[in-house]
Amino acid sequence: MGQIFSVSDLQARVQAIFSRAGMNDVQSGALARVITAGERDACKSHGVFRIEGALRTLKAGKVDGTALPALKPGEGSAIVRVDAAGGFANPAFELGLPELVARAHDLGLAALVVNDCTHFSALWPEVEAITDQGLAAMVMCPSYATVAPTGGIRPLLGTNPFAFGWPRPGRDPYVFDFATSVAARGEIELHRRAGKPLPDGWALDASGQPTTDPEAALAGAMLPFGGHKGSAIGTMIELLGAVMIGDLTSPEVLDFLGTTTLAPFHGELILALSPQKFAAGRAGDPFARAELLFEAIKGQGARLPSERRFAARARSQEVGIELSDAEVAQLDRFLAQGLDAIA
Repeated sequence: MGQIFSVSDLQARVQAIFSRAGMNDVQSGALARVITAGERDACKSHGVFRIEGALRTLKAGKVDGTALPALKPGEGSAIVRVDAAGGFANPAFELGLPELVARAHDLGLAALVVNDCTHFSALWPEVEAITDQGLAAMVMCPSYATVAPTGGIRPLLGTNPFAFGWPRPGRDPYVFDFATSVAARGEIELHRRAGKPLPDGWALDASGQPTTDPEAALAGAMLPFGGHKGSAIGTMIELLGAVMIGDLTSPEVLDFLGTTTLAPFHGELILALSPQKFAAGRAGDPFARAELLFEAIKGQGARLPSERRFAARARSQEVGIELSDAEVAQLDRFLAQGLDAIA
C-alpha cells in the first residue's frame, strides 16, 4: 500500500538518515533537499533510490560527510570559485549561489566553479535556483567513464549531464536536464532491479556487442544519445567541466574510485546569464519574446521539457509523496542502522 509523506516530512526523514550516518548539517541538509526534490517531482532515479549510493560512498571514505565548503577569495572577475573540500557538490553550490547571482546581474554573465566535490543527483535543482533569480543557466559536469564514444567499444566518457534553464516570470521556468548518454546510469540500475530488459541502442556488453541485458550493460559500456552528436557534447563537457576548471575527467574519476558503485568525485561548472543585460539596447523584452517561442511550440501540440515534472510537483505539494512499502522499510533500516546498513 505504501505510505504518504509531506514534502517537509520526507526531507526531515532523509536528513535524519544522513545525520545518523555521521554527516554534518551542511552536507545532510543539502542532500536531503535534492533527494526530496527528486521524489516530489516523480524523478524516481534521483530520489530516495540515491541514498544508498551516498551512504556507500561515505562508508568507503571517498566523500567527507563533515566537509565545510569554502568560497575562494574573489578578484572581481566573472568567475566564482568554491572549494567543496571533499564533500558533496550540493552544499558547495548553495554556498556559491548568492555570489554567482550577484555577479551575473552586475556583469551580464558569471561562472561558478566547484572543485573537489562528489557529484550527487540531478542538476535541475541548481538550474531552477538560478532561474528563480531571473537568470538563464547552464550546468554541466563529468562523471566516471561508463560511456563509449561513438565508434568505440569501451567506456571512456561519463554520462556527463547537461542542464539548461530560462526564467519565465510568473511561470515555471523552461528547464531541461539530461545525460549525454542515451539514459542515465540510474535508469539502467532500475531496469536491473525490476528484471526488465533495456531498449535497443542503450548499451554494449564487455566485448563491445549491443545488449539489452542490464547486468551486461553495467559491466560493459553505455552509448551516447544521438550517436556522434551526443559523443561530441559529452567530450565538450569533459573539456569545460573538467579540464578547463582543473578537475578530474571521467577516466581519471574511475581511476580514483576504482569502481562505479560509488558517487563520482570531480568538479562542476555552472554558468549564469542575464537576458536583460544581453538584450540591452535592442528592441523588445527578451522574456516576452521567449514566451512567443514557447507558445509557438505548444501551439503545435508539443510540450515543453519538465512540464510533467512540474505537474508531479504540484500533485506532491497537494496530496504528498507516496513511497512503496519497500522504500519505507529501507528508510527505516538506514535510520536505525546508519552505515551498518551498507554492506
